[in-house]
Amino acid sequence: MGALVGLGFGIGALLIWSAFFLPRQPKVPDPRGSRAEQLLARAGLGDVSPTSLTALCGVLAVVAFVVVQAVTGGAAPVGLCFALMAGYLPIGVLKSRVRKRQAEFAEVWPDAVDNLASGVRAGLSLPEAVSSLATNGPEPLRPDFDQFALDYQVTGRFDESLERLKQRLADPVGDRVIEGLRIAREVGGGELGRLLRNLSGYLRDEARTRSELESRQAWTVNGARLAVAAPWVVLLFMSFQGEVIRRYATVGGAIVLGIGGAVCVFAYAVMMRIGRLPVEQRILR
Repeated sequence: MGALVGLGFGIGALLIWSAFFLPRQPKVPDPRGSRAEQLLARAGLGDVSPTSLTALCGVLAVVAFVVVQAVTGGAAPVGLCFALMAGYLPIGVLKSRVRKRQAEFAEVWPDAVDNLASGVRAGLSLPEAVSSLATNGPEPLRPDFDQFALDYQVTGRFDESLERLKQRLADPVGDRVIEGLRIAREVGGGELGRLLRNLSGYLRDEARTRSELESRQAWTVNGARLAVAAPWVVLLFMSFQGEVIRRYATVGGAIVLGIGGAVCVFAYAVMMRIGRLPVEQRILR
């Protein structure tokens, strides 16, 4: 009886220890999830839940409202304006991270495909060539391919491991590369090396062209952001002048702020619409 109790205690202690100290399987984003889940996945933050994002937005909005209220002496419309800006800040940071991550991936995917082609030409099987990117591939892609290598080593299922890799990357170019690898695996044949080299050249030309267009577009984006931010920066400095800022605590002041905010949002959306480049969507997810 004592041995049985000791065995049960030992198993319980082992389970508790494993829950805190053993590495956990990273969460695989759901491609059919909500827009918040897709945004987090494309930003490389698939482990963060939309609830946490919403809570962060709410906390920042409340803090901004309280701080502005304390500074202005109770001008609620002004506090509400800055609370809305602070609440949107995490989403804006996420969208910026998505753009930066997608641009970074677009630059390194041609090198990754070249490494795949070299591995296949050297006699490696396709799963081995893909797994080798965990050590030989471009630095931004290594963590995801390292997880692919672990998945394939554990399960031995190439298609399922590719699917999880695709959802972790959450990248339009990665979707095309992975679907190409899946078709090559299913069809087989001796043209895989040529297919990978052609794909690498196409991705490199596409990234070069898009980089040139984005450099020409930058002045439009920066001008739109500066034009929208300027009046609110002035309002923030005016918040330290109690007698002036209290005028915005009236109904007329709230209407002026509301109209100004609506005009800024509309103008910014129009300028970004005019100057934006086509955004590649994840069609193959």
